Amino acid sequence: MVEANLLVTHDSSHAGSAKEAIEKALKAVKQKAKFLKSDVEGVFKLRVGNAKKAVKSLNKLKKKKGMFEHTFHWVPIDKWASSGIGAMQKEIKKLQKGIKKNEKWKLDIQKRHLGISTTELILKLTEVVDRQKVDLENPQKIIEVQIIGKKAGLALLNRNEILSI
Repeated sequence: MVEANLLVTHDSSHAGSAKEAIEKALKAVKQKAKFLKSDVEGVFKLRVGNAKKAVKSLNKLKKKKGMFEHTFHWVPIDKWASSGIGAMQKEIKKLQKGIKKNEKWKLDIQKRHLGISTTELILKLTEVVDRQKVDLENPQKIIEVQIIGKKAGLALLNRNEILSI
């Protein structure tokens, strides 16, 4: 099964316009996208050639008027896992190896359809990270966790590899 390597959140009342905007934006950075089935309103799941490279390039076009009108967040995904605490901790433990000892990092989490408090989730997921320099305002690395029901998309990103409009 082909899994998404890019999630794009959008205004669900403008899904058609958002899809067109996504296609246009990705074309501008020479990336082709395959839209996959999404079970969640307001989230497009896509498969692109290189999600991190695409988002880095899109960040440079951020100021272009109208290009991102109906989209909010563009988030690359490295790996999908079960949204169980243990499974996510295991993947985060692997991802943290990409954070150098002296680098500042943060955990960014979005959850949809999961019945656990965000605070409790953050505590559980960060307890497996042995890097000391947490910086919520200006991190060099971001451990991204996107929970959609029983699945969690995880990634280790640089600041310019995530796009928030």
